[in-house]
Amino acid sequence: MTTASSARIAFQGELGAYSHEACRVARPDMTPVPCATFEDAIDAVRSGKAELAMLPVENSTYGRVADIHSLLPKSGLHIIEEAFVRVHINLLAVPGTRLEDVKSAMSHTVLLGQCKAFLSQHGIARVTGADTAGSAREVAAQGVPGMAALASELAGEIYGLDMLARHIEDEGNNTTRFLLMSPEADHSRRGSHGMITSFVFEVRNIPAALYKAMGGFATNGINMTKLESYMVGGSFTATQFYADIEGHPDDPGVRRALDELDYFTNMVEVLGVYPADPGRH
Repeated sequence: MTTASSARIAFQGELGAYSHEACRVARPDMTPVPCATFEDAIDAVRSGKAELAMLPVENSTYGRVADIHSLLPKSGLHIIEEAFVRVHINLLAVPGTRLEDVKSAMSHTVLLGQCKAFLSQHGIARVTGADTAGSAREVAAQGVPGMAALASELAGEIYGLDMLARHIEDEGNNTTRFLLMSPEADHSRRGSHGMITSFVFEVRNIPAALYKAMGGFATNGINMTKLESYMVGGSFTATQFYADIEGHPDDPGVRRALDELDYFTNMVEVLGVYPADPGRH
């Protein structure tokens, strides 16, 4: 039997990545398992190498994480929890470096774009790296005082870098939403901030199909917090939708809305029923 201390949680990226930080926040007793891609993180759970996967789905500044919604339905995994993690960006350099010594900063292009004001103010050039934690590791390996990295505090701890400036992101509410994925579904009512139901669906090829499919949620007073479309298999006609709603499938209003949705769709698949994270509010 797997105990909490021996259980593993897979994530995409290197040790010190923000997904690693999310694992430490949501499952501090589990051993993090770094993976090269989102698919590898999913496969780690399916193969039994890890018990859970931590997947980012959207960021308050950057928006949707590319490709993740198309991976969820065919993953064979279930959403059992969500976690909202505040993304703090820090300027990290080899020990002994002063802020005025830094000439360039390396990071993922998204983070570089989220720190434009600070970098411009200090005349620091932007250097694109593969990812945040990998940039921190590269800066530590090069040992050049003039080169810094933009990454998490955790990355600084892991790679032995000094923090020259904390929380330098332009937006003060930069937050990433993560989903915890498990091989087993858990539809039990739990948590103290309500429940979220996530599902994907494909509308029938009839006029106003999406409008009609959504009607049941409006008439039953169900709050839909997310609705996004994505193409399936590169087709312009086979469009699927990903949705989050507040409530549990056993709630009378939710049940009626899903029944009505089923009438106007070719496919509906529930991806998870899980407690709303306090960070959502």
